[in-house]
Amino acid sequence: MAGRKGFSTTAIHHGDPEGNDIIAPIYQTAIFKHPGGKQIRGRDLKYSREDNPTVNLLEKKMAALEGGEDCLAFSSGMAAISTLLLCQTRSGDTIVTSKEIYGATLILMRSLDKFGIKVKCVLNDRIKEEIDEKTKLVFVESITNPTLNVPDLKGIAEVCRNKGATLVVDNTFATPINLRPIEVGADYVIHSATKYLCGHNDAIAGILVGPKDGIGALWEWRRNLGGNLDPFAAFLVIRGLKTLKLRLSEQNCKAQEIAEFLEGHAKVKRVHYPGLASSPSHKRAKELMSGFGGVVSFELKDMASALRFLGGLEIIKTAPSLGGAETLITHPASSSHKNISPEERAELGITDGLLRLSVGLEDKEDLFEDLEKGLAKS
Repeated sequence: MAGRKGFSTTAIHHGDPEGNDIIAPIYQTAIFKHPGGKQIRGRDLKYSREDNPTVNLLEKKMAALEGGEDCLAFSSGMAAISTLLLCQTRSGDTIVTSKEIYGATLILMRSLDKFGIKVKCVLNDRIKEEIDEKTKLVFVESITNPTLNVPDLKGIAEVCRNKGATLVVDNTFATPINLRPIEVGADYVIHSATKYLCGHNDAIAGILVGPKDGIGALWEWRRNLGGNLDPFAAFLVIRGLKTLKLRLSEQNCKAQEIAEFLEGHAKVKRVHYPGLASSPSHKRAKELMSGFGGVVSFELKDMASALRFLGGLEIIKTAPSLGGAETLITHPASSSHKNISPEERAELGITDGLLRLSVGLEDKEDLFEDLEKGLAKS
């Protein structure tokens, strides 16, 4: 398409293949005619572990939507993260990362010491002071999981530029609807495309957007590690992108209303949501983002109260994911962060009564009624 188009137009049409197909076909094949067949990225297309036209269409769309030069799709968000870390670092390097990230990512980071890679895990507000000339890579989330804090991305990006470090931002919670990290100085953007990008809780996928040369090197690592995305899963994420703006617009609005409702409820101790004036990240989120996301975290009295609350729900389902049409809720202390020590959970603000709510697309009135039922039980 000539010229820069709007988000939804880009999501629907960017990278459209030649021919008469309105919906791009799924290349559900392991092999291609070689030599003499098609090329992708200037390489001969021969084996789907390396490249696949359906997967590459998704990659083209995501590079355009995040404002990056190129993109690779992976079998999961964790596959994207692990491939990036293995490609970008070596023994003797230092990584600075936030403790306020997804539990599996934090555990992966800390396991790198067996390869001689030093990882400094600190709270968001200490990241800038930990970056020095020895820092190879800095990893943060645009909205942290599950306490929904927003780091100083612009400030961190500036320090990374001055010190020669690579900045990686996991943008899963914000999505390119609410924030495009490359525009504020990030080098790479990661997504668990399982979440909002796909949006239907029916595919697992990961996305990595970045500079052309860097993505070229990462392609070799993806090929050898085998973390390529299946073409049918790629098709499902492409389908999800077409409605991403519509879904996120509603989820942004609904999450704001639910956060305000919960903040005013007598049984709720605290609400974490960057759209609330009470959030320590509110001012920064307003400066960086066009919306505050579809996830709301809130604290009840203790674990027993949280479990009673979960037992009182009917529509809202307890499940460890987010970003789909269904409203889901999870208890981080017993799921995503169960392998983090109680002391560190306390430092991160992950109390035993903390619950993370991913707002879906059900009717607002039904969700409020369900929340009331749960709170009455708590």
